[in-house]
Amino acid sequence: MSISNRVVDYLEQQHIYFDTVNHPASTSSLGTAIASSILPSRIAKAIILQDHESRHLMAILPANRKISMTKLQNLTDTSLQLVKENELMEMFSDCQTGAIPALADAYHMNAIYDEALTQFDDVYLEAGDHKTLIHLSAEQFAMLMAKTKHARFSNEIVH
Repeated sequence: MSISNRVVDYLEQQHIYFDTVNHPASTSSLGTAIASSILPSRIAKAIILQDHESRHLMAILPANRKISMTKLQNLTDTSLQLVKENELMEMFSDCQTGAIPALADAYHMNAIYDEALTQFDDVYLEAGDHKTLIHLSAEQFAMLMAKTKHARFSNEIVH
């Protein structure tokens, strides 16, 4: 599997200019950063959550950060939990497990992104497989996220 056709179609429909970066296979966003020699703070990962009524929310944050559920629940004024992996496989059937593109609109879901993603000249997204990243300029990323709620809801992972 390579870059998802749904993702390519969506980006083209939105007139978003992008290129791709191929890298050795990896199974986590931090692993992708290492494999591609890209700072993890520049890789946007997608975490899929749901509320008590099974409404989905894509939280988009840098690979080197983790969600503060308390902050996010306060921002959204709802209780959230992670979506189970078998449900993710159905929702993102065009993608390999764990390679969810941070493009909520392409999958018809609401999103919120962490403002930490706006501090660099470019941003990288999973492309739907474990060997490809989508590379966007900060301007193109801003265009994609123009109608998306944003705030600070993550904390840096400390190793």
